[in-house]
Amino acid sequence: MRKRHQVPLAVAMTAAAVALAGCGGGSGGDDGKPPATSGTSAAKGGGRATASAGGTPSATPTTVLAQVKGEAGMTITINSASRDPGGFVTVQGVVTNNGDDAFDAVDWRGPETELVPSGPSVAGAVLVDPAGKKRYYVLRDTGGMCLCTMGLVDIEPEESRPFFAQFPAPPETTAQVDFELPTMPPAKITISEG
Repeated sequence: MRKRHQVPLAVAMTAAAVALAGCGGGSGGDDGKPPATSGTSAAKGGGRATASAGGTPSATPTTVLAQVKGEAGMTITINSASRDPGGFVTVQGVVTNNGDDAFDAVDWRGPETELVPSGPSVAGAVLVDPAGKKRYYVLRDTGGMCLCTMGLVDIEPEESRPFFAQFPAPPETTAQVDFELPTMPPAKITISEG
């Protein structure tokens, strides 16, 4: 049984306050470094980004840190991973359905049974620091809800939706991590300073 990374309540409350204050317009990601890829082509995400329940990024992003393709024709494009002064990392990107059927992100919500279920969401995402041998889980607010995009239901074929997820920040010496989402291949990303 894996041990979960414990998040101090103060960090979770700070992250929740910042998320509610507007984590939707984050620019981050373009720090002049070449984009990291995860074994697949790091091309710009297709389709337009549309608002989703719980999602915050709204502008069509231009920077691509990584892009992975998984089950049912789903593609995850990660556009930024920004370290914020409050002690957390915000990952933003776009989910695109390149399949033939509508998609619900039920399997992406994570296996937690002791926390408030976040429904179809990216609540099951983790950042893995291979060098430091640590996993960082999506932060939760004081009510137990994930600080991430929720309501990822009925994503139609050729539709794209923005997503975000906030995590406790790895040590400042850690710049590269793997973004992992259930049923999808891992994506190696570089954290930029926010």
